[in-house]
Amino acid sequence: MDEEITKLNMMPSEELKKFSNEVSSKIYFDYNLKKTNWFNIGGKAKIYFRPDNLLDLILFLKLFGNKEKIHILGAGSNTLISDNTFNGAVIKLGKNFSNISILPNGVIVAGSACLDKKLSDFALENEVGNFEFLACIPGTVGGGLKMNAGCFNKEFKDILISIQAIDKQGRVLTIPANKVIFKYRNNDLSDDLIFLSASFKGKKKDKDKIIKEIFELKNRKESTQPTKIKTSGSTFKNPINQSDKKVWQLIKESVSLDTSFGDACISDKHCNFFVNKNNASFKDMSKLIKFVQDAVQKKTGIILEKEIKILE
Repeated sequence: MDEEITKLNMMPSEELKKFSNEVSSKIYFDYNLKKTNWFNIGGKAKIYFRPDNLLDLILFLKLFGNKEKIHILGAGSNTLISDNTFNGAVIKLGKNFSNISILPNGVIVAGSACLDKKLSDFALENEVGNFEFLACIPGTVGGGLKMNAGCFNKEFKDILISIQAIDKQGRVLTIPANKVIFKYRNNDLSDDLIFLSASFKGKKKDKDKIIKEIFELKNRKESTQPTKIKTSGSTFKNPINQSDKKVWQLIKESVSLDTSFGDACISDKHCNFFVNKNNASFKDMSKLIKFVQDAVQKKTGIILEKEIKILE
């Protein structure tokens, strides 16, 4: 009886079906999420919505923003998705949310679905510096804002001017960067906000110098981090204010690096990167994450905080 009730709750309502017939944006029901993330792990979503314009997104949020659980999915480069069906709406912004433009004063405006690498390339072509580090971050602008992504001592907050966002009631608002409290891989903005675009400030820089810096950063990254495999980047945050050691050092000291659960294993190139060798399940990867957390806490007393986002 409980299973039947659960299935009924996961059926799209007549209102959702009506909405899907009235907008140009794509909306799917019972959608498989496995191919939407870098881990290549996951079950289905009751609703998968790809708005290709702001009006459709506003309408969706006004109708369903307070009725459905909502999760925003970017590039899926730091997301682990449950094998169970997500009883809510996964929203992945369409290509019209990935536009980039440059203003006369050198400010670059990028849509939140824009890939970080694309933004870095655009800045390069326009001879604008400060965006070089983005060439090494495999996510979107929206995801980068959400977690204040960064690498090589540079973070999103360092170049941000303002964010344009929308709330669950479909209201669009602009948030100046100086009104946001940014922390390491975090900020104080409400989880109910969906980022639409952001404005960034760089500085005029010789194109050859930008190319050289990007080349050096990419070499540093490729020499220490795994690429072209099913991984989701850094699993845990560095324990700021708890230890002088990086998280990979704590893991290396606490765990046998050949530890695995099913097809979930630790990268032999960087032990804070966990890998789906073939067909790992959510349960396999979750077990590995928990095992490493427990081992590090037992050995060092430090509780590791996940950097990857979990969708259940």
